[in-house]
Amino acid sequence: MSESEDNAEPAKLPLDAWHRGQGARMVPFAGYEMPIQYEGIVAEHEWTRAHAGLFDVSHMGQLLVSGEDAAQALEALLPGDIAALKPGRLRYSLLLDENGGILDDLMVTNVTAEGGEPTYYLVVNGATKWDDIAHLREHLPDEITLTHLEDQALLAVQGPEAATALRRVFRDAIGDLRFMQGTSFEFGEIEIGISRSGYTGEDGFELSVPAEHAETIAGRLCAEIEIKPIGLGARDSLRLEAGLPLYGHDLSPDTDPVSADLTFAISKRRRGEGGFPGAERILGLLADGAETRRVRLVLEGRLPAREGATIFSGDAEVGRVTSGGFAPTLGHPIAMGYVASAHANEGTALEIEVRGKRLPATVTAMPFVPHNYYRGDK
Repeated sequence: MSESEDNAEPAKLPLDAWHRGQGARMVPFAGYEMPIQYEGIVAEHEWTRAHAGLFDVSHMGQLLVSGEDAAQALEALLPGDIAALKPGRLRYSLLLDENGGILDDLMVTNVTAEGGEPTYYLVVNGATKWDDIAHLREHLPDEITLTHLEDQALLAVQGPEAATALRRVFRDAIGDLRFMQGTSFEFGEIEIGISRSGYTGEDGFELSVPAEHAETIAGRLCAEIEIKPIGLGARDSLRLEAGLPLYGHDLSPDTDPVSADLTFAISKRRRGEGGFPGAERILGLLADGAETRRVRLVLEGRLPAREGATIFSGDAEVGRVTSGGFAPTLGHPIAMGYVASAHANEGTALEIEVRGKRLPATVTAMPFVPHNYYRGDK
C-alpha cells in the first residue's frame, strides 16, 4: 500500500508540531505536510531493521463499514472473501473498478463486537481516500453505513524490537496477537485499536488512536530505548526491500491484480463465484496469463534506477520501472517494474537505461529482504 504526491495545499497531521519538535524535515506528500526524515534516511532505515521505528501514517484514511449485510456489500467491490473474515482478523484487499483496474489497495479488519452489528474497519491510502470514500458511498447500498474516522490518528511501530517495547508500555494489551490479527484496548482513558501488521516487512503494529491523544502516545512510545521516530524516506526504502507495491507508482487503475502479482488477494471462493468488479476479465487473466507482470529486479553497480526508467531485453524495450532505489540492507540498487510476461521469469537478464547508460539487471524472487512477520511460530 501507499500513496502519491499531489500539488494541493497540504494539510497538517495531528502530530505536526511534535514532528517539528523532534527535528523532522517536513515535505508535502499525499496532501499533507509529512516528516521525510529526522537524522537521515539510511540511519533510520537501519535502525528500523535492527530495533523499531515509529511512523506517523495518520494521512491514511480510516473508515468503518457497518450493517447487517456489510460483508456482502464489500464483496461487491473487493475480490476478497470478506464473509469468511472472523472478528479480529485482517485481510489485504483491492478496490477495483468495473474493468478490474486497481483503484486502491487497502486493509480490511473485522471489528464486529460480540453480538453486535457486522462492522469492518478499512485503512486506505492517503492520496486516494477521498476518491475511495466517494466510490464507496456511490456503490454501497443505502442500508450500509460508511463512517470516516477523521478524528483518529494512525501510528505504526515496526521492527524486531517493536513487540518488546509495546509490551513494556501497554503490558498485556497485545497478548499473543499474531500477524494479521487485531484487537482494541484501553490505555488509561485512551481507547486504542491495534493490529499486528505493517509496511516494512518487519514484525510490527499499527495503532489507531484519538488524534487528541496522538502526541501522548507517540511521546510515550519514543521514550522506550528501542523506538525512534522514522520518516517517509526510510518507510519507502523499507517497503521496497520488502517487495510491497506503492499505490500511484506500482499500482493504478491501469493495472490489474494478475499483472500486479497480487492474485493472493483474490480468494478461492471468489475465483469460483466471481461477482466482483472486473471479474470476467480478471478470471480470464488468471486462466490465460497477463501480457505484462510486475517483477523485482536486482541491479549491478550502485546507481539506482528510478520510476520511469526503460527496461530492455537486447534492443527491445520490454517494460518500465515503477519503483526503484538503493537498498541499504543489501548494499546495492533494487527496483520493481512491469515487463512483458515473456521476460518475467526469475533469473531473466535484462537492462535498465539510467542516465543514458544500460545497467545490467536480473529478475529475482521476492521479497528482496525476507519478511519477519510474527505468525506464532517462534
